[in-house]
Amino acid sequence: MPAINFSVTARDKGARRGKLKTPHGVIDTPAFIPVGTAATVKTLDGEDLKRLDAQVVLANTYHLMLRPGPDLVERHGGLHGFMGCDGPIVTDSGGFQVFSLGWGLAHGVGKVAAMFPGDGQSATRSASSRSGKRLMRVGERGVRFRSHLDGSEHELTPESSVAIQQQLGADIFMAFDECTSPLHDEEYTAEAMARTHRWAERCLAAWTERRTQALFGIVQGGAYRGLREASARFIDGRPFPGVAIGGSLGRTKRDMRKVLEWTTPLLAPEKPRHLLGIGEVADIFMAVRLGVDAFDCAAPTRQARNGTVYVGPKNGGTPRNRFRLNVSAAKHADDPWPLDPDCSCFTCQNHSRAYVRHLFAAHEALGPRLATIHNLHFILELMRDIRKAIESKRLDSLAKRYGLS
Repeated sequence: MPAINFSVTARDKGARRGKLKTPHGVIDTPAFIPVGTAATVKTLDGEDLKRLDAQVVLANTYHLMLRPGPDLVERHGGLHGFMGCDGPIVTDSGGFQVFSLGWGLAHGVGKVAAMFPGDGQSATRSASSRSGKRLMRVGERGVRFRSHLDGSEHELTPESSVAIQQQLGADIFMAFDECTSPLHDEEYTAEAMARTHRWAERCLAAWTERRTQALFGIVQGGAYRGLREASARFIDGRPFPGVAIGGSLGRTKRDMRKVLEWTTPLLAPEKPRHLLGIGEVADIFMAVRLGVDAFDCAAPTRQARNGTVYVGPKNGGTPRNRFRLNVSAAKHADDPWPLDPDCSCFTCQNHSRAYVRHLFAAHEALGPRLATIHNLHFILELMRDIRKAIESKRLDSLAKRYGLS
């Protein structure tokens, strides 16, 4: 019996409502996966996640290999035992963190950048204008890098990434890939894509626990149509039970849309599709309409810890402000409203903006915790609404409520 089973139960144009069955439970899709980088969703515990009905969490291979180490996690029953989590767990490969230490640091960019090769400006010249220094080196064998914790040298290869993730015991884990920068030109992006494909074959060869863990391949190719299409065909043609879409998604949200328009039609409809590292409200609607089934993103929890909370369209949330409100601003010092008056989360049912703002001003740990509970509730409730809308073929109507065409 395979480790996972995916079925599509409803469609609304390109959007898919489905169920992804794993050894530790069912994930309803489209799904948002909260990020638990170091085996914890920051400020929350397992009971919080259950109350939020977070069906699945994602942990980080790079961070866990450095601290506390996969051997220790394995001795404690893998991530499920170590975290006290009885639901599905996903792990990434470490590829994006290696990118962050390397080209992301050197180029000063993330998955989507405001700059792009062209107009007479090469990626090399773009990078030279920035002060970042890479802490990693990529080779055919894998990646050598220095720990952000103590500067010690380490290596990640396709084989070691798979071995670590198998030790961690995730239900779903990712093939090791090279994530390129939006500032890389087409030539380097093609080289990195071909290397990712060779690494994908090595990951498949190293993947031994096929009945209990599912390995997803990752489509690369930057914001170049020919490369994306070639990568989608290659990865989809290998025996991965699911496919993730990763790497640079270009310089704008329009570029991101194009990448998905090029990629998703080439992926087998019976396989789940995961968009790595994306989780803004508008992006979720756009990607769901193009057939994406799952998302992970640290933004909701990171923004919460910085005093930024989500609000719905009835209470000031718009695409222009990205449905965000800065509750730590001075104007909320005497504000009696909940973070979002229409929200049913614990924070909104029990506390005012004034109180949450006070907690941030006083540097109390409860502030980030209450904001995190709210932000995750907002996103997870949005996903539930999206699933219901697909079932009733009203996704366009729901998007219009959020001011999205």
